Amino acid sequence: MNTIIGLIIIAIGSMGQSSSYVPINKVKNWSWENFWLVQGVFAWLIFPVLGAFLANSLPELVQVYSANSGAALQSIGYGALWGIGGLTFGLSMRYLGIALGQSVALGTCAGFGTLIPAVLAGDNLFSPKGLVLLLAVVVTLVGIALVGYAGSLRSKNMSEEERRKAIKDFALKKGLLIALFAGVMSACFSLGLSAGIPIKEAAIAAGAKEIFAQNPVTLLVTIGGFFTNLAYCLYMNSKNKTSGEIRKTSKSVLVNNLLFCALAGLLWYSQFFGLGMGQSFFEPGSVMMAFSWSILMSLNVVFSNVWGIILKEWKGAGKKAVTFLVIGMAVLIFSLIIPNLF
Repeated sequence: MNTIIGLIIIAIGSMGQSSSYVPINKVKNWSWENFWLVQGVFAWLIFPVLGAFLANSLPELVQVYSANSGAALQSIGYGALWGIGGLTFGLSMRYLGIALGQSVALGTCAGFGTLIPAVLAGDNLFSPKGLVLLLAVVVTLVGIALVGYAGSLRSKNMSEEERRKAIKDFALKKGLLIALFAGVMSACFSLGLSAGIPIKEAAIAAGAKEIFAQNPVTLLVTIGGFFTNLAYCLYMNSKNKTSGEIRKTSKSVLVNNLLFCALAGLLWYSQFFGLGMGQSFFEPGSVMMAFSWSILMSLNVVFSNVWGIILKEWKGAGKKAVTFLVIGMAVLIFSLIIPNLF
């Protein structure tokens, strides 16, 4: 029963993340670098800080971080690398659309983000537990590959005019390369969470409830990512001469943009808030716990493709493409229960 509750919580967070790019479409008159940074302030700073305060008070957090400064710096460092993935993640959807862009990037992220922490932790991937984890990851990647193949079929079946209508800047080869790179770098978020395990344990010792104990670690990773994105967005401001854009925005547009950026940030953060809560229902050291990162990525792919359908990205893709899409999504859902079959 606890496993089911954990899965439901992670699924709710995943649904939020997969919906986070929809409010961004409501942002008006801002260049990419400005709306990306503003939503990032909410996603990577404001809401993670609030989440951390659900675990511990400010004095407790200061004590937890200072007593585990090495782990804190590692988490921030991995967060900075993840930030590079986050930047290119947005570009992958610009060139491939929400459905295919998230599928390729999240598939790569799922594999690396699940297996590398297990290897670094000294787990034997050829033990019974390790083999189950490998099987679950392989099935996940198969499901994502099927979704990716469906995307390639869609590209072949759609006319150039239909592609441009669904995805304005569609570019398959460029998009795939960017998505793969984004997936590898995005997996550093998982490494940051793993590096912060001593902080999570210290937060619990300081009085945090286990259901919120990962939030202080998540904050460190997102802080690292924020600085990477901040540096790039300021560079783009200088290059494109858009630094005064927000200041010149009319009051009504400013309010509109801030509200939708805040909503996008909240929805994005919900995936890691839900991941930490969901993991608290899994048995420590279990395959389910080790596989939880892939669970989140799998659900993100499923829900992102649901949005792809709603936004008509698959219109005109053809019956074969849609069939492979459905099969791929079904395989991803099946992968969630593999750790409980053995």
